[in-house]
Amino acid sequence: MTTLRVIEGDITTLAVDAIVNAAAPGLGGGTGVSRAIHAAAGPQLFEAASALDPVGRGDAAATPGFALPSRWVIHAVGPIYVTGALGEDTVLARTYRRALEVAQQIGARRVAFPAISTGAYRFPREQAARIAVAAVREAVAAAPGAFDEIIFCCRTAGSAALHQAALAG
Repeated sequence: MTTLRVIEGDITTLAVDAIVNAAAPGLGGGTGVSRAIHAAAGPQLFEAASALDPVGRGDAAATPGFALPSRWVIHAVGPIYVTGALGEDTVLARTYRRALEVAQQIGARRVAFPAISTGAYRFPREQAARIAVAAVREAVAAAPGAFDEIIFCCRTAGSAALHQAALAG
């Protein structure tokens, strides 16, 4: 059985099999969580991510974690929230599911997610938390026994509370 849990903290410090980077399409350092992940992993992460094929919105790809305590970084590119009527919900859900498909391919059994698209991409936080939890539950159900633990690692208490409410709901 897969455990789903929420923590408030710094995703770059987690000793899990893979952390998910809320990446921009170019997979560079970006802002927010992505910048922190790149800084903690060291310059090799940028080189490895740059060598990957382009990753579009709703997709994901993996690189080693380099100086991070996690073995892998899964670079997942979420949607930019514009109006809510342009399929943003569908793309965000696909981003979480695709990140877990990549995790399964690399054998990652313990995976930590940030709140994808809720920073610079302006996705409404409560809505994003509900979508994240539902998409992860769907992916876990589709791959029984593939994962031991999925962590929603939130940078703020407010984000953690929204994810906890989504888990409870």
